[in-house]
Amino acid sequence: MSNSFATIQSIAASTFRKTRDDSTTVEKDKDGRLVLAGDAFQEASYPKYLPTWDTTEHYGPLTPFDFVDPGTRADPALPNLFPENGSQQVKRLTPKFGTEVRGVQLSSLTSAGRDELARLVAERGVVVFRDQDLADQSIEDAIKFSSHFGRNHIHPTSGAPKGFPEVHLVYRSKNDSVYDSFFQDHISSIAWHSDVSYELQPPGVTFLAMLDGPETGGDTIFADTTEAYNRLSPAFREFLGTLEVLHSGVAQAQSSRAQGGIVRREPVETFHPLVREHPVTGKKSLYVNPQFSRYIKGLKREESDALLNFLYDFISKSSDIQVRASWESKSVVVWDNRRTVHSALLDWESGERRHAFRLTPQAEPPTYSFAKKAE
Repeated sequence: MSNSFATIQSIAASTFRKTRDDSTTVEKDKDGRLVLAGDAFQEASYPKYLPTWDTTEHYGPLTPFDFVDPGTRADPALPNLFPENGSQQVKRLTPKFGTEVRGVQLSSLTSAGRDELARLVAERGVVVFRDQDLADQSIEDAIKFSSHFGRNHIHPTSGAPKGFPEVHLVYRSKNDSVYDSFFQDHISSIAWHSDVSYELQPPGVTFLAMLDGPETGGDTIFADTTEAYNRLSPAFREFLGTLEVLHSGVAQAQSSRAQGGIVRREPVETFHPLVREHPVTGKKSLYVNPQFSRYIKGLKREESDALLNFLYDFISKSSDIQVRASWESKSVVVWDNRRTVHSALLDWESGERRHAFRLTPQAEPPTYSFAKKAE
């Protein structure tokens, strides 16, 4: 198991630990669901989004589905997303990667506007939208909104609002002890990953909406794996394009069971091209991450480890291909999991709750022409 995976699982398990005042964070309700205990319901800004874990909820394997990226239908000028006489404020966070937008309400976008959103996110990698009302909509409407971008993924182990397994919840309890306990055994909380990359059809455009958070801290850092690919030499890029990597969800499921959590669906392992092409931009990106990538097909383990660790190290140390998304109340960050990796930051010890929900539409199976030829 990679250090990155252990880091993420250690932080995620904080929901099942005790708080600093030794109160229990989780209990069972009358239907056998695991729910938050104590005053969480009264204190949460959005109690409808508090996590539950239904121990009776089980699903079969995900089935393939046809996918057409909505960004391929979009007008490149983005007139519905950014009207000529609109009040939007658009700021590039770095020259090639990351954008911040104010004055555009995601929930009010037309179908054409949503298509253009998909194109913008494909081009810029990560887009931070401020002053959003997505959390104020019904959960049904939020799920309907995200379904424009693909089939909503049901996470195999995470908490979800009661009756809405399509919503992945991020929750760190008020006054929990995770900061204290985590840094007894670790020196950094950085854990680069691309969400559920083990699926046959991993996510594309992905949404994370902040509900409650610390006044400062808990940012999310993103890295541009398209620019990472472009930085490599042509000969090395050509070699990487012939390789496939195993992505595995087994350790995630094992960890959830070990902590008393749930496994809604048995874990899968899938080989994906190490380099993938984006259906909207046609650009190539590295598609590996230390949380879920395990080894390269056809290489000996020492060779595979050396190559993967080189790529992980290159991406993690390249601050010039990264952007840090800071959270404000009612922010929604939208990113493309096909051309980015990211990590949450555990850097606040003030005892403030961090509560967010993620909508994770699935996209196409990763493809790359060199990988096809290698078969």
